[in-house]
Amino acid sequence: MLNTKITDKTPMVDILKKVGAEVFVGNDTTDPYEVAQALIKELYDLENTYTAAIKEVRTKLEILNDEFQSTHERNPIHTIQSRVKSPKSIVEKLDRKGFDLCVESARENLDDIAGIRIICPYIEDIYAVKNLLKAQDDIELVRVTDYIKKPKPNGYRSLHLILKVPVFFSDHKEMVKVEVQIRTIAMDFWASLEHQLRYKAVDSANIPESVARELKECADTIAETDVRMQDIHNQVIR
Repeated sequence: MLNTKITDKTPMVDILKKVGAEVFVGNDTTDPYEVAQALIKELYDLENTYTAAIKEVRTKLEILNDEFQSTHERNPIHTIQSRVKSPKSIVEKLDRKGFDLCVESARENLDDIAGIRIICPYIEDIYAVKNLLKAQDDIELVRVTDYIKKPKPNGYRSLHLILKVPVFFSDHKEMVKVEVQIRTIAMDFWASLEHQLRYKAVDSANIPESVARELKECADTIAETDVRMQDIHNQVIR
């Protein structure tokens, strides 16, 4: 039985119709809405799988943070934020990237369906958290992208990890990809405001060069402050 949220009035159906006729492949007796609804149902099931993966990683992080507090008398994690892409967002990204529109394609080609953002007090905490995660024997580290040591041209800094974590169901185990972004409070402050400014801009794709330059200068100033705060911390906390 289809989820009660999934009807022929669901906006997702309209999105699927716009993506391409291949979604509705079937014989003459196949109702295209039934085909679309079946895919939508699979996408909602996929959302549940990635939500479970988020829970697995969050639980590990909370345990590791508590243990660090016990052994070092402080927490390397300030806050944890998480989100799972909606079926609508998954469909739109698959279409935008030119990938096949199916659940298998989403699993294979999209690394950011499940996302966790870890905010740390200090730069050294970022790498400590990465190493704590890497040391977990049931986590597979797929890829590391270090935008702290090598910032993006616009000044963005963060450490990005792609992990595979086990999700246990009643009859099987599944390894699920989770994107983890780790950054300091200062890095998150800049990234959040920069994103907001670009989103609110009249032409977000082409903001004035002078504004982009100012944002980059702010990022560099914040990065310098991050380093100074780390140095102060190291002098005070032995």
